[in-house]
Amino acid sequence: MAKESGLGWTTLNVDDSAGSARDIRTDVTNLDWTMPRGVQDVTGIDKSAIERLLLLADFSGTMNGVFDDGSNLAHAVLKTVSSTSVNRTIGIVISGQTLNNECLITDYALTRAASGEFTWSAPFSLADGTVPTWS
Repeated sequence: MAKESGLGWTTLNVDDSAGSARDIRTDVTNLDWTMPRGVQDVTGIDKSAIERLLLLADFSGTMNGVFDDGSNLAHAVLKTVSSTSVNRTIGIVISGQTLNNECLITDYALTRAASGEFTWSAPFSLADGTVPTWS
């Protein structure tokens, strides 16, 4: 086992509104995701510390990138977020580790900064109830 950087991603695919996986790695400058579990407090009055049960799993995050309206790239994939209500597979592969989830992309926010930068942000959340699992 060796420690690794986050450089040299193998895959970052996002389905377009028709369900075709599109590689948008060249347009994404950073992304984050989290895979939390809910917890239920089940502490009885007989306890002196909190007692909890694990509940449902979740997956959510945000992709950020640079505007690129090339064919099948980020803008082509994300421009239909506001006009379609479809699940989109987000596929991540890095260092041979794969994470695929059916997600809802809930926004495609574009920003033109005072400096001239034209960037976007796209938050996503788990859609189908399948537990997020690395393979």
